[in-house]
Amino acid sequence: MAVEKVMVIGAGQMGAGIAQVFAQSGIHVKLNDLKEEALEKGLDGINKRLSRAVEKGKLTTDEQQQALSSLSGTTDLKDAADCDLIIEAVIENMDVKTKVFQALDEIAPSHAILASNTSSLPITEIAAVTKRPSQVIGMHFMNPVPVMKLVEIIRAIQTSDETYQVVEDTAKKLNKTPVEVNDFPGFVSNRILMPMINEAIYTVYEGVSSVEDIDTVMKLGMNHPMGPLTLADFIGLDTCLYIMEVLHDGFGDSKYRPCPLLRQYVKAGWLGKKSGRGFYTYE
Repeated sequence: MAVEKVMVIGAGQMGAGIAQVFAQSGIHVKLNDLKEEALEKGLDGINKRLSRAVEKGKLTTDEQQQALSSLSGTTDLKDAADCDLIIEAVIENMDVKTKVFQALDEIAPSHAILASNTSSLPITEIAAVTKRPSQVIGMHFMNPVPVMKLVEIIRAIQTSDETYQVVEDTAKKLNKTPVEVNDFPGFVSNRILMPMINEAIYTVYEGVSSVEDIDTVMKLGMNHPMGPLTLADFIGLDTCLYIMEVLHDGFGDSKYRPCPLLRQYVKAGWLGKKSGRGFYTYE
């Protein structure tokens, strides 16, 4: 099956980024959000990023216009009725995601593949609420989507080989590097990344070193482009906590226990860059 029409549900940072890379690849994509204001913000963000790419000489004006002509916005989920692939990129909450998939199952054509951009939740459980579990899959893009090359493709226990192949081929058309992953908590990326971030937070909590010096050790000593505490602020400390809880619950192993300091920061509303304060303070 060739993927010619796509819908991305959720016009936040991830959803808008996913829609952008499809549009730039010449695949018609509809960006969907329940809220008109969020949809307009997502579409405006795409336009600004494309304009900046033109200014920097990374994109021609013609390529920008071609991308925008492949992009449209909608607040009506029923517009998924003619799509080949629908990618959900809403809040990282299982109840919300399963409701979206149940609705899509009724709307989308019988051949359509339903994908989730979840960073940690079980695809097998999401697939089970639909009448097409073999056509449900995880498609985990990295942030920022237009820049990062990796896409984790997560196979639920029910996912068919045909579904996987279509999604892998589609990722390659987006100039991404797909990696096949089986459905375990945190997949590969967050199963490795989040415990590292959590351990960095424990290092602060136990007074081993300062926030700045911990980040410096990892940047200069381990050649990481960004320190783990800066990265945690960028991701969102609430998201880090949620993923650690998924790992802890999913594996039942104490090594995934979220650091008490992480819980305290989240309770204080210190969520990182998006709230103006996390391990660092932002203007």
